[in-house]
Amino acid sequence: MSRNRRGLALLVTGALALAGCTADPAPRRESRSAPTPGATPSVTPGPAGVGDPYFPTAGNSGYDVERYTLKVRYDPASDELRGDATVRATAGADLPLFHLDLAGLTVRRVTVDGVPARHTREGTELVVTPAAPVRAGAAFTVQVGYDGRPVPLRNETIGEGGWLHTADGAVALGQPESASTWFPVNDHPSDKAAYDFEITVPKGLVAVANGVPGGQRLAAGGFTTWRWSEAAPMASYLSTVVIGKYRTSTGEHQGRPVFSAVASSLPRGAADGSIARTVAVADYLESVFGPYPFAAYGGVVVDEPRIRYALETQSRPVYSANFFRGGENTGVVAHELAHQWFGDSVSVARWADIWLNEGLATYAEWLWAEHEGRNTAQATFDQEYTTADDAVWRVPPAAPGAANLFSESVYQRGGMAVHALRVTVGDDAFFRLLKTWAAEKRNGNATTAEFVATAERVSGQQLDDLFAAWLYGTERPPPPTRAG
Repeated sequence: MSRNRRGLALLVTGALALAGCTADPAPRRESRSAPTPGATPSVTPGPAGVGDPYFPTAGNSGYDVERYTLKVRYDPASDELRGDATVRATAGADLPLFHLDLAGLTVRRVTVDGVPARHTREGTELVVTPAAPVRAGAAFTVQVGYDGRPVPLRNETIGEGGWLHTADGAVALGQPESASTWFPVNDHPSDKAAYDFEITVPKGLVAVANGVPGGQRLAAGGFTTWRWSEAAPMASYLSTVVIGKYRTSTGEHQGRPVFSAVASSLPRGAADGSIARTVAVADYLESVFGPYPFAAYGGVVVDEPRIRYALETQSRPVYSANFFRGGENTGVVAHELAHQWFGDSVSVARWADIWLNEGLATYAEWLWAEHEGRNTAQATFDQEYTTADDAVWRVPPAAPGAANLFSESVYQRGGMAVHALRVTVGDDAFFRLLKTWAAEKRNGNATTAEFVATAERVSGQQLDDLFAAWLYGTERPPPPTRAG
């Protein structure tokens, strides 16, 4: 995620953030309360919540989703959404019942393996009781038919996210949760899945989602269906739909499709030029992080006042138009594209580890600026280290607490921690570490403890003191000392 701080992409509403980047004149990031370093969420069969220390009721336990097939019809004139979701999953335990996250919308029918199932609602939980318990290890398929007017979610510490009705369509976007406002889902990044989308909208509107474009076809009643498919495992908060009047550009790069869209309400210029640099930025980052992890490239620029951030929606980041009001801005593009490796391909196992996403993406901005002939990474570190306010040093980025999940510490001190690591272990070990981490954790989830262990293994150094000071300390550490 990005808000708008010196071209950074990170969002903070007040002191909090929703998605991954905000485009305010002085942008910020997100935050929450601290768990034990290295702990992983506990899992209990069936009930709501995977046991994330920061969001105890987030997600659902007892099963692992393999694929979502989502067929959604949306009419902006009435703000009515009708959906048919197919969820293919495997039971991790015997499941006499299980939960899916779904906020606000009315459920009309549920089947499990083709057999009608009983369903009830408990707040934003859809509780499904199949005709017969699903046995541990069994694959099963849930189908849910639903409709209604989507309502955004509001989290006390984060703000609003999810399906937002706009002047000419809608945008589904947000972090740490948004998916449950428009389809039934296991809404926690620890359960990643593949996605197929069919988005049906009035003819003349564009409907963009994640992954590889599958073309369009005419549908009944003057509507058009847009198809998209994301085969790589994706965390639910990274799913997106953008509907409205957009000018689109298509192409191919390294055998992968490129699809980007810019709101038609924006004049041609900075936004189009910045998004056109997507593949150039991705190619540079590939030289640093290793192979680009997904089957498509692109980006979407939205002109919606409530969205003042950018988010690393998988394979196709979404950017607030505010990032480009002052001219071209490839820094925010570098931030969100870096997340394709760190945040999307390698996802957090729990929200306390968000610095792994934001610290590495922030550092990617510094590297991109140096590559472009602007400030060196060292110069940017020196500036951040000198000017950071006391709050940055009081909040440990690897244990920020729920209320500071997207705080400046997570982003800027997270980036400084990455540079301190580079200085300490030397460039050779550091850049080998980045590629090793991206390769070994590709398409999976990771924790800070695993990152520390990998850094020590690759560098051959004991790094407890470094990480204790930069990730968990509550005072400004001394500047790092260069290896050798």
